[in-house]
Amino acid sequence: MSQLRLLPDRRFWPLFWTQFLGAFNDNLFKNALVILITYRALSLAGLGPEQLVPLSSGIFIAPYFLFSATAGQLSDKYPKATIVRATKVLELVIMAVGALGLYTQSVALLMVVLFLLGLQSTFFGPAKYSILPELLKEDELVGGNALVETGTFVSILIGTIVGGVLIALPSGDAVLAGLGLVVAVLGLVTSGFIPKRPGAAPELAVALNPFTPTWQTYQALKAHRAVYLSILGISWFWFLGAALLSILPTYCRDQLRGNEHVVTFFLALFCIGIALGSLLCERLSGDRLELGLVPFGSLGMSLFTFDLFLLGRPVPEGSELYNLAALLSQPAIWRVAVDLFGVALFSGFFTVPLYTLIQQRSPAELRSRVVAGNNILNAFFMVISAGLLMGLTAAGASKPQVFLVLAILNAAVAVYIYGLLPEFLLRFACFLLANVLYRLKVTGREHVPAEGAAVLVANHVSFVDWLIVAAAVKRPARFVMYHGYFKMPVIGMFFRDAKVIPIAPAHEDEGTLSEAFDQIAAELSAGELVVIFPEGKITKDGAINPFRTGIERIIARTPVPVVPMGIQGMWGSFFSRKDGPAMKRPFRRFWSRIGLVIGPAIPADQVTAQGLAEKVAGLCGLAVPPPAPLPSAENPS
Repeated sequence: MSQLRLLPDRRFWPLFWTQFLGAFNDNLFKNALVILITYRALSLAGLGPEQLVPLSSGIFIAPYFLFSATAGQLSDKYPKATIVRATKVLELVIMAVGALGLYTQSVALLMVVLFLLGLQSTFFGPAKYSILPELLKEDELVGGNALVETGTFVSILIGTIVGGVLIALPSGDAVLAGLGLVVAVLGLVTSGFIPKRPGAAPELAVALNPFTPTWQTYQALKAHRAVYLSILGISWFWFLGAALLSILPTYCRDQLRGNEHVVTFFLALFCIGIALGSLLCERLSGDRLELGLVPFGSLGMSLFTFDLFLLGRPVPEGSELYNLAALLSQPAIWRVAVDLFGVALFSGFFTVPLYTLIQQRSPAELRSRVVAGNNILNAFFMVISAGLLMGLTAAGASKPQVFLVLAILNAAVAVYIYGLLPEFLLRFACFLLANVLYRLKVTGREHVPAEGAAVLVANHVSFVDWLIVAAAVKRPARFVMYHGYFKMPVIGMFFRDAKVIPIAPAHEDEGTLSEAFDQIAAELSAGELVVIFPEGKITKDGAINPFRTGIERIIARTPVPVVPMGIQGMWGSFFSRKDGPAMKRPFRRFWSRIGLVIGPAIPADQVTAQGLAEKVAGLCGLAVPPPAPLPSAENPS
């Protein structure tokens, strides 16, 4: 995959391996502690394994809630590479204390170490995620995030396996303690190679009181709606993931009747699923941010979690604990494996685009504090997750019933977020059209300006042409469409949510036509992309209709470049008017290859309706249409 080219790059590999080694140590210790508590029946202050396991998760993430705002301020003020190196020194000290806790078998001391590991990760997180946009180009961010997420969960996988295996051995405690120290030293060494960049806001005054900046950070997040809702989505992922991973040890012991190695196997499978989903994100996104994967991910997470509920108790009750080989001989266990892997795989689709959106749309001088705000909300949701699990356990809920609650909550949260930010659903529709219903090939995508205003024009072949263009153009764009569509019950609401600009011919509604030109001018003046179909109607014979002169009026008012595009392969599809009205013959031309050819931008002073028609016809390989016979009936929709 193309993102792998970043691994040997000096801009990236030191951060990657520093993160990899840190995540390994966190999970080496955490999983060893969870298995130690679960299978040696350790207790603390009257709390048994059922309460201590979710409590340990809460202890680890409590520092995120308490100190993330301070960490974000430090990462914005000082060079992020310096912050990373300081956290690695702290990790070395913590692992030394952890070795003492393992030697004395003190649950209280081990919980303190868990808190300190969470504190170290709290200060590492904002620096790690906010430094990526400083080190990588914009078109490398999706791949970089995918690799970081993949590396994180692969290291979680290895740390989980090694921690689970070592803690089950008679002399494993000592080996585990020594390994943690060695890995901490290696992480300190790799952090020294991270390229140093100046602080983004060196004049920032860091508040010593963590509560005031925490509230200020939260308020700053809410000012950026898309970023804030993306952070809510990521926080929900950690809520769901923390809940699943917290109940997994007791689920394996009580519902599957499996030993320690069964827990390690399913934790490993979960990590592999997230890593693979993260890697596939870059492949499916085409090196760019693809928000359409987010609803796709949440749908899969809900379905596979719900199936864990439907599965019930896969193994009959009994006193014997089975080993991994014995359990895998039972078909029902493979269904559990598929469900957990599916939840994890679709979680990768869900999180990588959200992390990328946060990095791209956050102001550079505020980026670390935005990441810190993300960590605060993540921690808050994980604390609620731990509380929910403890409450459901106290109420006598079975593990399958907990899965049902999580599946329903996941679906409800998805509906809430996507209702507030329709951009996700719009991108999802584009993703389905371009990758599931059809196979879209885009040529010349580089001709669409990465920033700044432009008008995109295309031929009009079908009712989904706008979704084809939206799928190919990753920048948000405003589409101009016939006002009659807005009167349709469901489609009209979708168009309004997508901020489509309604337009009408002069003979139908002069006011709507005038208002449309005003909105187009406003969007272009704000530096946005506007997409129009200058034919003004969908073709009935596959040929290009004459281009109306409204495009000339638009450019005369707001001189910006015009990018011609040709849609290929949609004639004869279910959504075209071949052989009569569209959408009357189901399954016609689905899963066929379609194309969008994008030509070089045309300067504003060279734009004419007929000239654009000739360019678009050439891109499509079709005959050039004659000039529009009635320019006074202009309609650029």
